[in-house]
Amino acid sequence: MTHPEAGAASSGGDLDGVADAAGDADGDDGPERSPSVANPRRALAVVIGVVFIDLVGFGIVIPILPFYVRSFGVSDAFIGLLAASYSLAQFLAAPTLGRLSDRIGRRPVLLASLATAGVAWVTFGYAGAAGARFGPVAALATLFGSRTLAGAMGGNIAAAQAYVADITPRNRRAGALGLVGASFALGFVFGPAIGGLLAADPVVARADALLPAFVPATAYSLPSFAAAGMSFLAVGVGALFLEEPNRTRPASETAGRRATAIGQFRDALASATLRPLTVAYFVVAVAFAGVQVMFIPYVADAFGYDATAAAFLLTYVGVLGAVNQGVLVGRLSRVVPSRTLVAAGSVVLGVALVAIPTTGLVDRAAGDVALGGPAWLTLPLVALLLALAALSLGNALVNVSLATLVSASADDAGQGAAFGVTQGASSLGRTVGPPLMAVLYTVAVASPFLVGALLLVPVAAGFRRRTG
Repeated sequence: MTHPEAGAASSGGDLDGVADAAGDADGDDGPERSPSVANPRRALAVVIGVVFIDLVGFGIVIPILPFYVRSFGVSDAFIGLLAASYSLAQFLAAPTLGRLSDRIGRRPVLLASLATAGVAWVTFGYAGAAGARFGPVAALATLFGSRTLAGAMGGNIAAAQAYVADITPRNRRAGALGLVGASFALGFVFGPAIGGLLAADPVVARADALLPAFVPATAYSLPSFAAAGMSFLAVGVGALFLEEPNRTRPASETAGRRATAIGQFRDALASATLRPLTVAYFVVAVAFAGVQVMFIPYVADAFGYDATAAAFLLTYVGVLGAVNQGVLVGRLSRVVPSRTLVAAGSVVLGVALVAIPTTGLVDRAAGDVALGGPAWLTLPLVALLLALAALSLGNALVNVSLATLVSASADDAGQGAAFGVTQGASSLGRTVGPPLMAVLYTVAVASPFLVGALLLVPVAAGFRRRTG
């Protein structure tokens, strides 16, 4: 599908309010400081635009991923393993990339990760051709190699979050980070819709007639190449318009921080402030893995949907996510502490996970109930849409609020490292979770969703205690 107490975040999700404050560090941020970039408003708009373009590309491929893996005649467990390969590489690399962005700058790390993603998507698109020539083992090796490469340099979101933290005072960061989350969600508004259209038979046939012979035109390769194009476009936009924040911090401020993933995790787990956040990122990622990797197989199996139909469901989730992360969470954060929002979001997310696998059975429970309207508007679909609305709300509350707490937990010199280590914890969760949930799905369709809901119980309880 997929990042101080929020009462300090007074701007909500308003771009002008957040950007205008980027050089105005009154209130909780201590003494007033000069803007870290010449034009904070433009800098914030550019980094949000870069994240949006990149996530459109990622969203393009989401609807076809499970079908791509299934096309090679392998178990659904490989869907989880493919997701895990990306996340494992990201887990190992993210803390180092976060520290690197603290030392050499956000801009080069962000641009390098985007360019690598483009190369990886091109490779991903050629997996089918490799399979046709050398067999399914070669195809799977190409898929896994491309996702591992992308994961190893997948520090774009952590670098973008650290960039926003650099140009935004602490009392405005919840709103600014909410805007990054909204751009993430908007990528899933347009990306899956584009991917679903590119996977449609008429588009594939037209592309096959137009493209040269060495460029495969299939329902799986076209979305992959489009994703590559979006990544390279994001590189171009960032190279032209994204300026490096002026972070006037001596090297000694970060010299004592560990550069390795294991070392940074030890530091994080030794910190009373960062430890619960790191653990929460890991647990939430494992819990969310069930819906993340098995939602499309579920709607394919329970509803008979193809990649195009699944794409429009993801677009629906993206629209809700953009509203929730860009508007609702920012406004809630003005009056509700971030820890409370994490607890509430975990409850809502857990309820949604329980509801999703029951939606395909609604028609049996309700009997012959006619909704009227178009034939495709069925009771199970309505139930699924309601469950996805709750899923989007819970996910927005948890991710934006956790990111706000992470930013508040670190000093200005360590924003990149803090986001890197928590992103690494999330990646570790997405390494463990997808294979586990994919195997559970082969045993019982509902089990990955129910296990995910159970895992969220201690998160909700833990953050509720901290606010009590």
